[in-house]
Amino acid sequence: IIKKIIGLYLVIEASNGVMLIWDKKTTVFIKLTPDYKGKVCGLCGNFDDKSNNDFTTRSGVQETNALKFGNSWKQSATCPDVTEEIKPCDVKPHRESWAKKECNIIRSKVFEICHSKVDPNPFYDACVHDACSCDSGGDCECFCSAVAAYAQECTKAQACVFWRTPDICPIFCDYYNPRNECDWHYEPCGSNVTTCRMINNVSTNFTMPYLEGNKFLVILKFYFV
Repeated sequence: IIKKIIGLYLVIEASNGVMLIWDKKTTVFIKLTPDYKGKVCGLCGNFDDKSNNDFTTRSGVQETNALKFGNSWKQSATCPDVTEEIKPCDVKPHRESWAKKECNIIRSKVFEICHSKVDPNPFYDACVHDACSCDSGGDCECFCSAVAAYAQECTKAQACVFWRTPDICPIFCDYYNPRNECDWHYEPCGSNVTTCRMINNVSTNFTMPYLEGNKFLVILKFYFV
């Protein structure tokens, strides 16, 4: 197993072709090597590059209802089915106006260069949902993670957005260092990441996209089992 810190993310690469990318908060990405294509199933789909069949149940039926789809993949038969979708903004109505106001950054001019490449509306809806789920109006972890998820998709679509500020989900280290004078500046996007496997000429089946965070300093740790 190879474990490394890249920017804001903890990246774990296992020898069986599975990579986990975690922002150490509320977001996890799972990457698989190409030989897994069409050979997996579950809540994340079957990895065949077709989004129209991702809601396939355990019995192989394509479902349109999210609850029925989710219930089909429960691990224990004794676990009761979820029968009602809980909407956080209904449970915490005092959070809704704050969530909508803050999440509107996704649909604002800040992300304008990305709107034609990545539809902002699903990400806005997800942001409002997540922001309402947080505990109090001053706690921004859910909100920041939701906006960062859209920013990451924009980066993948070649639309780099400098969206963080001292007032919105700041990465404070950047504001205490003059640009181009220090090697630990925060950068929202850039070139693909070079991993230790690549540096040491060890073969890897993963392509690593640029991950948000520090552009230059990469801390690498290795654990072998």
